[in-house]
Amino acid sequence: MTDKDIKYWVGFSIIPRIGRVKLSQLESYFGSLEEAWQATPADLKRSGLDSGSINAITYWRPKISLEAEMEKLDRYGVKALIWHDPDYPSRLKEIYDYPPILYVRGSLLPEDEWCLAVVGTRRATVYGRQAAEEIVADLARNKITIVSGLAKGIDSVAHRSALEAEGRTIAVFASGLDIVYPGENASLARNIIQQGAVISEYPLGTRPKADNFPRRNRIMSGLSLGVLVVEAGETSGAMITAHLALEQNREVFAVPGSILSPASRGTNHLIQEGAKLIRDYTDILEELNLTAVAHQMEIKEVIPASDTESLLLRQLGAEPTHIDEVCRNSGLPISTVSSTLAMMELKGLVKQVGAMNYILSREAREAYRVKVD
Repeated sequence: MTDKDIKYWVGFSIIPRIGRVKLSQLESYFGSLEEAWQATPADLKRSGLDSGSINAITYWRPKISLEAEMEKLDRYGVKALIWHDPDYPSRLKEIYDYPPILYVRGSLLPEDEWCLAVVGTRRATVYGRQAAEEIVADLARNKITIVSGLAKGIDSVAHRSALEAEGRTIAVFASGLDIVYPGENASLARNIIQQGAVISEYPLGTRPKADNFPRRNRIMSGLSLGVLVVEAGETSGAMITAHLALEQNREVFAVPGSILSPASRGTNHLIQEGAKLIRDYTDILEELNLTAVAHQMEIKEVIPASDTESLLLRQLGAEPTHIDEVCRNSGLPISTVSSTLAMMELKGLVKQVGAMNYILSREAREAYRVKVD
């Protein structure tokens, strides 16, 4: 489809009240959206549109410069995909309320059909961040594209972990692609464009509104083979995404958490309702029958450089341990423990997860066969 045709889809996407159903109605009656764009109010009424939609079209149409909108898309490097386009994600077209037009900045590739949405709370705990980082990194290394919503917390962790693992990731906006929300994630959005795409059903200039986020979530789940919820309150946006996934016949996965943590009430409830409990990335690959295409990741050899490093490795595990506790258990002075942990972190043996708490890296845990109870 040419830019000449696309511009009418772009124009209608700017007009309130004109969604998938009404666009299909217009296209069916007039034969093309170009003809519908030129139609008189009487013609629009004969097509079956309600008076509110007709009033919206006749009010907004003179205010929209189609040429200016196309120039704006070009300036921002945004491509408009309509649902007829062969590059439009095929899985997204399976859902009832698929967006008739997708704005894309970056690239959507055929291999992105193997994708998983990862969602969770904006106020992630140390445990939630660690779980999201490890599971997402492993999925990304196994060629699974990670889809999320660029929000604070688990969404941001998911995108960053995929990028750091040199995998692909897609961010779905609840605004136009010229408005990054939250603004602090502008740099992250630029990196995502280089290793995937940012997409939206909203035209450029659309501000993020509360109503946009639940609608955005249906695209995240609709694109994906399934949804992984890492941490979520019982009435959170992540839970909305999980329920949308069930309606769309997608798989739902959940990371279990403490019964005492408000951040895990939603995920634990999902597991009660039948969501697949996830211990690591292999649970997801097996459930989606993707183990045959996954490759076995190499585990780096872990060799302590000194007796002090070896001693400190034995004090740490998958759960955060404060540096004071490491000092008590090892019998070493704080200066020795602090400097040694700093060197071990540079070598990738340990990781600080905030407030001077440390964990073993995944490679170190597997090398030492640390059992997580």
